[in-house]
Amino acid sequence: MEEIALGLWHWTALRETIGKEVSSYYLAAERVVIDPMLPADRPDWFRPEHAILTCRHHSRDTWNLGLAPWVVEQGAHELDGRGQFRTYAWGDELPGGIVACEVDALSPDETALHIPAHRALAVGDGVVRWEGIAGLTFVPDFLMDDPEETRAGLRRAYGSLLDELEFDHLLLAHGNPVVGDAEEQLRALLQV
Repeated sequence: MEEIALGLWHWTALRETIGKEVSSYYLAAERVVIDPMLPADRPDWFRPEHAILTCRHHSRDTWNLGLAPWVVEQGAHELDGRGQFRTYAWGDELPGGIVACEVDALSPDETALHIPAHRALAVGDGVVRWEGIAGLTFVPDFLMDDPEETRAGLRRAYGSLLDELEFDHLLLAHGNPVVGDAEEQLRALLQV
């Protein structure tokens, strides 16, 4: 686990279902994990009370942490029968003062989580940063039903979030986070 900003922790772990390392985050003071995998070494102070998902596919190790995840209502069907969970709607304020923001491109439940206390925005699957590729990119075309339309929807959604929100850090579910100049890097992706 690495502290990427005061009280904001990041780590990666292998997600066997996709065969890749994925990112998870912990807001220490708020006791919130985002898209949680179990960290390899859990420090004594790692005691999450809430798990919040950016999309239905990111429940990951939530139940192994003894938590009932928060998932946007459009993705709740995916968690039926797997364990207890809570739902949220876009615009809701969640534990830790996190605000759920609509993306609704790529999949009907794609969500961004604005974290004002940490000047961060957590994103699900729409924006990624793969090892060996410079900068941010969109999820690969083969994971989109209609790549051109999906990319246009992602550009509109993230463009609106850039107009409405302020953040310095971009917390990616797939790839290392962008620390410090997140708005600039996201704007550069949207202009490609």
